[in-house]
Amino acid sequence: MSIAAAIVVGLVAVLHLYFLVLEMFLWDKPAGLRAFGQTLEAAKASKVLAANQGLYNGFLAAGLVWGLSLGAAGDPIKIFFLGCVIVAGVYGALTANRKILWIQAMPAAIGLLLVVASR
Repeated sequence: MSIAAAIVVGLVAVLHLYFLVLEMFLWDKPAGLRAFGQTLEAAKASKVLAANQGLYNGFLAAGLVWGLSLGAAGDPIKIFFLGCVIVAGVYGALTANRKILWIQAMPAAIGLLLVVASR
């Protein structure tokens, strides 16, 4: 795997760890309210759902770190989890906010292209 692919996959993993923190711990705090453009009332009402979503983002990050830890042997794992991130990003862009396509799906798509190209 190329260094560029490893860096991008690592950045996607870090991004999803950041999402985990925002959604599980900062959802109804000023940073979470700003990040998601919500009112405190809306955030309190959806806090449990957001925490669940954050946990899923943590699993995506864990899968990418797992794949990275295996080096080239982890390429199938990286490809699978990057594909999951892309699907989640496209779905989020279609159902929640278009910017999710650029924040979540696009970095994963770049990572996927780099991983596949380096094989």
